[in-house]
Amino acid sequence: MIPIKKAYGYVTRVKEGKTQVLVFQHPIPEAGIQIPKGTVQAGESTHHAVIREIEEETGLRNVQVEKLLGEDLWENDDGAIHNRFFYKLSVSNGEDEWDFKPTGGGEEEGLTFRFFWISSGDEVELIRGHGDYFDCIFN
Repeated sequence: MIPIKKAYGYVTRVKEGKTQVLVFQHPIPEAGIQIPKGTVQAGESTHHAVIREIEEETGLRNVQVEKLLGEDLWENDDGAIHNRFFYKLSVSNGEDEWDFKPTGGGEEEGLTFRFFWISSGDEVELIRGHGDYFDCIFN
C-alpha cells in the first residue's frame, strides 16, 4: 500500500510574549478540534501543499513557512497509511477568533470551521495525532 501524503500546519503567532497555535473546531462533533491539514496533490511539494491547505481552510494569507518539524508514517482509523509532514508556520495578522468556510471543496464543502488560538498543548484535546509535534512548538 502506497502511503497518502498529508501536510499539517502548526500556524503560530506571538501574542503578549507567548507563542500561540491556531486550531479549529470542526462542525462534525466526531471530527473534534484540529490543526489545518490536507492531502498533498500529485506533483505538489509538501511545502506548497501546507501553504495551500492553510489558505483554503483558514482564509489566512501571507503565512510564512518556518520549518519542517517532522515526518512520520501513521495509520488512520480506516487502515490507510499516511505519510505525515508537520510544518511550523507563522503569521503576523489574524483575528483572535473567526469562522471560515473552507474553499478546497470535497468533503469540507458547505462546512464552517471555528478558528481560535491556544497557548499550550493542555488547553484543548486535539483529534488523534494532531498534537504529535506540539513539543516542538511549546517547549
